[in-house]
Amino acid sequence: MTRRISILGATGSIGLSTLDLVRRAQPGDFKVVALTANSSAEALADLALEFRPEIVALADPANVKTLSQKLAGNGIEIVTGEDGVIEAAARPADFCMAAIVGAAGLAPTLKAVEQGAHLGLANKECLVCAGDLFTDAVAKSGAVLLPVDSEHNAIFQVLETKQPEAVRRIILTASGGPFRSKTAQQLKSVTREDALNHPVWSMGAKISIDSSTLFNKGLELIEASYLFARPSSQIDIIIHPQSVVHSMVEYIDGSVLAQLGSPDMRTPIAYAMAWPERMEAPVERLDFAKTAKLEFEAPDEVRFPALRLARTALETGGHAPNIMNAANEIAVQAFLDGEIPYLGIAATVEAVLEAAGAAQTLSQRPSSVANVIETDAMARRLARGIIEA
Repeated sequence: MTRRISILGATGSIGLSTLDLVRRAQPGDFKVVALTANSSAEALADLALEFRPEIVALADPANVKTLSQKLAGNGIEIVTGEDGVIEAAARPADFCMAAIVGAAGLAPTLKAVEQGAHLGLANKECLVCAGDLFTDAVAKSGAVLLPVDSEHNAIFQVLETKQPEAVRRIILTASGGPFRSKTAQQLKSVTREDALNHPVWSMGAKISIDSSTLFNKGLELIEASYLFARPSSQIDIIIHPQSVVHSMVEYIDGSVLAQLGSPDMRTPIAYAMAWPERMEAPVERLDFAKTAKLEFEAPDEVRFPALRLARTALETGGHAPNIMNAANEIAVQAFLDGEIPYLGIAATVEAVLEAAGAAQTLSQRPSSVANVIETDAMARRLARGIIEA
């Protein structure tokens, strides 16, 4: 049967990798029904002309003229703005790739969840920001949540779900980013260009910066807790520079099961797209004879305080992860814009968490999606105020 798929965030790295797999699949395996993008009108138009979806959505209406001109006469429905993206997400599909970066992906992804289909989750902020609200919506709809982050996908593949009590801990691996070996003094002079140059993965600017600060791994820690219903005490993080072991699960009998593969996002994407089966992916095969060594080391939470902040936010619960994420998004953009130094990212996030804690808004449980969005906006205002001060 042909699988109808929609891609939220089609012009980003995950979206493009997903479409690459569609392009390489057997004719008739997949039918693209919806594509969305933030502001990349020309790129979205080119993808629409190639894959012929039923609907395309552009979040930024300022560029819709370009989109309309390129798609004129092709019978493809065009919608704009946040409501347009949500409308595209509601288009009936068997599989939806949720790859919109940041908190902006929450509302469209929840709309896709309502269909009760398979959801490839590449937007970790959905779980970080909404937590139980998101998992409750998944349970209510009967949707199948398929993690696409390489680490969570690895855990999903090797986790024993029929005997959850047999799991001792989940071990998330991290490459360590480009500054793994830098001293605290050297980190003070990190530039925008330095931070965007990841040694292993090719990603967008926001995720590249998050990987360098290890905030990305902190967000993954929180996501793993909600995905696999595990407390902070049962989730560890280990630095693994080669990015061959994507994550591990340790069992009570001492066994440790790991998922290995080349560092190519098309592997976890293909796993999610074809689940419960598997499909061919054009990735480099591991050659163990040429893999000289696999290194592991403990993370340094002094040089990389993001891990400490994320774990504290997870253990605090309530709005704390949402506030941390919003503050980080503002701080990362401020760093990219040259407003704050590299170490100012974590410092800004910590200051926002302290301010929100003083206002007693951290541990309150989110009551609705509107409440999540309102708290997100509050944290962003706090972050901007701290940066401007």
